[in-house]
Amino acid sequence: MGSPIDHTANYSSPPAAVHAAFVDPQYWQTRLREVGGPGAAVERADTGDGTIELDLHQAIPAEHLPSMVTSLRPGDLVIRRHESWGALADGRAEGRFSAHVDGMPGEVTGGMTLIADGAGSSVVIEGTVEVKIPFLGSKIEGMIVEQLVELFDAERTFTEQWLNGDRSA
Repeated sequence: MGSPIDHTANYSSPPAAVHAAFVDPQYWQTRLREVGGPGAAVERADTGDGTIELDLHQAIPAEHLPSMVTSLRPGDLVIRRHESWGALADGRAEGRFSAHVDGMPGEVTGGMTLIADGAGSSVVIEGTVEVKIPFLGSKIEGMIVEQLVELFDAERTFTEQWLNGDRSA
């Protein structure tokens, strides 16, 4: 069944500006350098007419993981993410995301909707974390949801800085 992800990231910029960042490969390169963790990289970025499809690689060092996780899978967690954004139409864009950890029986999947919100915009994130480990799966799912919300907040902060012209990272 999995654990739900329900999060909203608010931006002071309108949807067109946020979307322009989301479909810019340089934004992704810089964002991963800034908030992606050690060794984070864009493995693939295919752009189209106002669209992007990405494969990302991130890692969480073992020393930052709870012992419950390292007892199941020793070493750093290597995370493979896929994210895509469709074209902006009428101030709205849809995105999809998925992620899995090498060597772990589980995945994260969901969707994102970029919408106008007053003078700014919001990205509504809805998804599911599912870890298929008897007895411990739901506890690990809860920890992953907490970590994802922290990551979404860090990515929102980075994006606000990017949209305000701070591209020095």
